[in-house]
Amino acid sequence: MHSYDGLAEAYAAENETSLMNAHYERPAMLDLAGDVAGRRVLDAGCGAGPLFAALRERGANVSGFDVSAGMLEQARRRLGDDADLKVADLADPLPYADDSFDDVVASLVLHYLEDWAPVLAEVRRVLKPGGRLIVSVDNPFAIILLQHRAGEKPNYFTTERRDEEWAIGGHTAKLTFWNRPLHAMTDSFTAAGFRIAKIHEARPVAAARELFPEDFDSLDAFPGFLFFVLESAAESP
Repeated sequence: MHSYDGLAEAYAAENETSLMNAHYERPAMLDLAGDVAGRRVLDAGCGAGPLFAALRERGANVSGFDVSAGMLEQARRRLGDDADLKVADLADPLPYADDSFDDVVASLVLHYLEDWAPVLAEVRRVLKPGGRLIVSVDNPFAIILLQHRAGEKPNYFTTERRDEEWAIGGHTAKLTFWNRPLHAMTDSFTAAGFRIAKIHEARPVAAARELFPEDFDSLDAFPGFLFFVLESAAESP
């Protein structure tokens, strides 16, 4: 059983309307994806499927997978039985053929993984030459700042494990993340054969100020996530 399985229903409900997800991270990912009509898109770590649904509404032909069967059950309820959804782990070989997708979106998923090299190699394999990988991850500067404020002494320059206990809707789960510096992220992308087309620091949508008056200003002043648009090189790295 995956850690998210027990949180799936409550997490899906919170993700639907939260400041961080619904009014900040997801709009930024959709803006970066741009016009996806007719494009074949893989939602890697699709969770309960809100990004999948939004991309499909914009005309993309979307497939999705997640390591949590519980989250995929929530996605199936949202997306319908005909949605192309699979239980799969991004850290394992992916169940898709070479050159299958125009775009891969990885929304808040890579920071769960210690070793990005095999993951990025698999993503590049299933992307068509010139295809895009659009990524959001925890902002390492924000994470380090929060850890220091909590009295911890992390080293920004190393890749370090971070354990958190989440409580949502009466359910709790222990989750593991991996902190890494910005240069380690960009080095991983280029070593895997991706060209960095854009590094983006998003801000929440303006309409969220009225919905979240206590939290909006801090997020509007300091980004919680980093976003990347990467292009798969035509030749092997």
